Amino acid sequence: MRIAFVGLFMLALALPASAGDAEVKAAQGAIDGQLRAFRAGDDEGAYSYAAPNVKRIFPTLDIFMNMVTGAYKPVHKPRNYAFGKVQELSPTSIIQQVMIVGEDGKDYEAVYTLELQPDGKFRITGVSLRASTSLST
Repeated sequence: MRIAFVGLFMLALALPASAGDAEVKAAQGAIDGQLRAFRAGDDEGAYSYAAPNVKRIFPTLDIFMNMVTGAYKPVHKPRNYAFGKVQELSPTSIIQQVMIVGEDGKDYEAVYTLELQPDGKFRITGVSLRASTSLST
């Protein structure tokens, strides 16, 4: 019985939230917008997708970009990316997995956290990045 419950719980995490499809699409739009801005060399545009908590930690564009280019190279210059699992914690808080093929040709998993801001837009509150064990096709 416990195994069945765990299996159903894991399945629920893997599926997009049907009640929050609009929120999920908006959050994915923010991630896509930032990644496209990075690809285009529009650093200011990419910085605009950062939530206020991120901008407090990285208060200038230069400081933000030094962090991104130093610790998040696959995010800065992705060859390709695709959205994976999503979890809607609430209508204002979303966790989104993004599978990335980096400029180096290696696979990475980025897990984004996003929160809805007072202006009605989702902004990125954090990203964790790790090398992926999956193979790109």
